[in-house]
Amino acid sequence: RRSRAQRLRAPLPIARMSHMMQPTILLLREGTDTSQGKAQLVSNINAIGAVVDVLRTTLGPRGMDKLIHKDNHVTISNDGATLMKLLDIVHPAAQTLVDIARSQDAEVGDGTTSVVVLAGELLREVKPYVEDGVHPQIIVKAFRAACAHALAKIDEIKVDVAAGSAQEQLRDMLEKQAATSLSSKLVSGHKQFFAQMVVDAVLTLGGDMPVHMIGIKKVQGGALQDSMLVKGVAFKKTFSYAGFEQQPKSFSDVKIVMLNVELELKAEKENAEIRISKPSEYQAIVDAEWKIIYDKLDLIHKTGAQVVLSRLPIGDLATQYFADRNVFCAGRVPEDDMRRVAAACGGTMASTCNGLTSDVLGHCDAFEEKQVGGDRFNFFTGCSASHSATIILRGGAEQFIDEAERSLEDAILSTRRLVKNPTIVAGGGAIEMELSKSLREWSRTIYGKQQLLVMAYAKALEVIPRQVAENAGLDATDILNKLRQKHAQGGQWYGVEVNEAGIVDTYESFVWEVRAREARGERARRVPHPSPLLPPSRRPPS
Repeated sequence: RRSRAQRLRAPLPIARMSHMMQPTILLLREGTDTSQGKAQLVSNINAIGAVVDVLRTTLGPRGMDKLIHKDNHVTISNDGATLMKLLDIVHPAAQTLVDIARSQDAEVGDGTTSVVVLAGELLREVKPYVEDGVHPQIIVKAFRAACAHALAKIDEIKVDVAAGSAQEQLRDMLEKQAATSLSSKLVSGHKQFFAQMVVDAVLTLGGDMPVHMIGIKKVQGGALQDSMLVKGVAFKKTFSYAGFEQQPKSFSDVKIVMLNVELELKAEKENAEIRISKPSEYQAIVDAEWKIIYDKLDLIHKTGAQVVLSRLPIGDLATQYFADRNVFCAGRVPEDDMRRVAAACGGTMASTCNGLTSDVLGHCDAFEEKQVGGDRFNFFTGCSASHSATIILRGGAEQFIDEAERSLEDAILSTRRLVKNPTIVAGGGAIEMELSKSLREWSRTIYGKQQLLVMAYAKALEVIPRQVAENAGLDATDILNKLRQKHAQGGQWYGVEVNEAGIVDTYESFVWEVRAREARGERARRVPHPSPLLPPSRRPPS
């Protein structure tokens, strides 16, 4: 037997030496978090749950507004997409909620809070199964089956509101749907007034109903009822020079020229140097500069246009020139307003004054400049090329008008979608309860773990009526029990009634939702797939 000292002096085995000499292979850069498996899944679900808890109290007609202070700007809103953008979420898994809200906002325009709350509840219900070791692929498979069954059920019970409806009836339905969208917003006290305005604006559009042809302008002062709808294009009066007040402020049968040309004398550059041999040469240079701008103005006047718009400045010389010839001009017009005028009135924005023909001119029936509150606005009505509308919002505080604008945008998008796809289901949690009942019945026909997961999906759907009841100060357990009883007896359109603290047939009460539910389950299925996470401060730019 060798002594301990002999064993220590003995050379290491070749296998151990070769193992110790192997270089370290770095597949991921330093600082990469390689957390995977069950722990990372639970961490993702917890992060998403924390974000959902912030938004869940804003759901429904009695939901509370959130006040967010960011970059010295205060935002008061209960719009899910707006809040998700302002929260500065850095957790990669929780970022999927931002994608959910944005996709819902782009596709439908309303229901952004609902999709976030429902996606978070789906993950909360599946969390115990993740902790018990159920493989994510089994969960995803069950969720896909449940989502497909739910969509089939929606297609089975959806109602086509346009079938057999007269034009007056269809308009009345659109107004009720717009009022439903506005009922949970800051302007809910005036939802009937704004619902009519929204429907008028949407029905003004033609063809494929381009939503960018509806502009919203904000004017502080006055009451909400002072807001108005202009069937045409309106924008705030731009900066003007001397001579502007001498120009006419109204025309009929108007020709419009739109330019991207600067119509003013340019100041000499600093340190500019001109070498002349006699004073008359300097006068020749000045005369040439004036001739250039006068040639441009003559070319514009020869087109016969009564209104001249330009994205670039129109100086005092040009302003007085047009005033002497009874032509209205406006420079520094914002690009989005210029594009709306071009699309609505026809014509083309020209980058030069040469070659201006009648083909590049726009046309509208009437033009007028009017006072709105403390501002003056230019109105173009009776546009010939495309239908357009402008909503001028009045109100007090800036934050209030901003939230009213977001509310109207949601109502416009949802109403537009209903016009293009006139199929609806009942809101107020009615469709979620009906889908939950259908999924529970279907799950009894399934064998194995899939049954439990479909039941979890069905239970998660009940979060919408439960949260609406809680936000209204009602007993959520009592409300859900009444809804389960009614739906079991065949009352498929019964939902939460927050005004009477009970339940009601929400279809008969005109609490409707546009049929667009695919995004919720689809997004929630993405989260169970864990992957290595980079620290937020070290993630490469996308």
